[in-house]
Amino acid sequence: MAPSMEIDDNADKSKSVATKKKVAPGGTPSASSESAAAYPDMALAQDIHRVTMVHNSTLSVEDATAIIGMDPKALLDKVISRVGTGGKSVEEAMKENEAKHNKTEEEENDAAKSDEKKKKEDADSSTKEDEPLLNAALYRHLQSTLGQSNSSNGLSEADLTALDTHHDSIIKILRDAITKAKEEAGDMEVLHAHMDVARYCAKCTTKESALSAYEEVVSLPKLSIGKKLDAYLEMARVCSFWGDWKLMNETLAKAAKVIGKGGDWDRRNRLKAYQALSYLCMRDLKSASTLLVDGIATFSCMELCEYSEFITYAIVTNLLYLKRTELKKSIIDGSEILQVAKDIPVVMQLANTLYECDYKAYLHTLVDLHPHLVANRYLQPHAGYILRELHVLAFQQFLDSYQSVTLESMAASFGVGVEFLDLQLSRFIAAGRLSAKIDKYGGVVETNRPDWKNARYQEMIQKGDLLLNRIQKLGRVVDL
Repeated sequence: MAPSMEIDDNADKSKSVATKKKVAPGGTPSASSESAAAYPDMALAQDIHRVTMVHNSTLSVEDATAIIGMDPKALLDKVISRVGTGGKSVEEAMKENEAKHNKTEEEENDAAKSDEKKKKEDADSSTKEDEPLLNAALYRHLQSTLGQSNSSNGLSEADLTALDTHHDSIIKILRDAITKAKEEAGDMEVLHAHMDVARYCAKCTTKESALSAYEEVVSLPKLSIGKKLDAYLEMARVCSFWGDWKLMNETLAKAAKVIGKGGDWDRRNRLKAYQALSYLCMRDLKSASTLLVDGIATFSCMELCEYSEFITYAIVTNLLYLKRTELKKSIIDGSEILQVAKDIPVVMQLANTLYECDYKAYLHTLVDLHPHLVANRYLQPHAGYILRELHVLAFQQFLDSYQSVTLESMAASFGVGVEFLDLQLSRFIAAGRLSAKIDKYGGVVETNRPDWKNARYQEMIQKGDLLLNRIQKLGRVVDL
């Protein structure tokens, strides 16, 4: 059997990355997530989404300020600076970047010193939240979507072209290191060199370049299951950062096939977290809800999203599908969720008001929830759908308690007008979302609880008749 290229797990665990990351209660980086690439930065992706929503007037400045905790204009300047050169001149930024990589190459002659240096640099790079990306492709994207070509710290097209040329030279240095590792070192050093190229492309160049470099990684011979899965997860993050949800889903499908052949529980849990967000992006909320609630206690993908964000996704999706008893146990009284409850007050209030049947407060909370959905890049495309489903959920829960109820009484419970409630109920009833009918003359809503036992019996009879008819036709053919 060919030897594995996987790096010693004990060496990975010895890294100090976890101690330097900001970790929310309940969310702890795992051994494999500690060594995950610091880029693409998913927090930056959220910031870009938020400034885009404000620019498009989809999110108001007041709501954005309350959610972000800073003025959107200040956030925009921060994003532009981070994607560009960090306020430095292009020449200075390129000189520093080139010196860093050339210095790393020179020190490779001393293997022990180089390895120790690399570990220190990896730990430091994961904490450099404001390190400029020098990403010309992303900068051009921001220019086209946000109109930042004339900003005070804007980069010209000549500057961006210079950055592209600079990155080509750096990638050549990194690829020379691959050739050198193949000639003078072993399989693990070759893997490290390939990963350096892929991670540099993920940070500084385009989605296509990064994915191409990662494809080279997963195609390496004798690559272990664990390292191949790590590469696929980093590819999925690249797809997610650039908003390519379809390719993200396809990449995770490949990762699922790989882990089906083996893999440790830690990487399996990380894959489930990635799959949950992928399902969320595809609006498969039911599949996402199952993976999200299962991953609350084992979440360790701090490179993917903050723990409080993960809990938000879990609560919003599971409100639609969990029974009341499970909702109380897993969400409202969940110990892990209670640890971060103060960070997500609107979502927690939504769950509590629904469980306590405080429908008036529940509708008010839905209004407060809307800007939070819009400000989140995973939830914003589905904000209207989620709010509609949450309305249906509350109406259904209320009507389940009555055989009939007056419109006036129901309207008072929800804190809305009778005409508004009549309009909402009629829409959902006509769409088959509520089992009820409205007596407009009497001003009463009557529920029509389906008789599931009788319905199943009738369905069985119909299917039985169809089966007998097919058997009889088949019998005639056989007789002939």
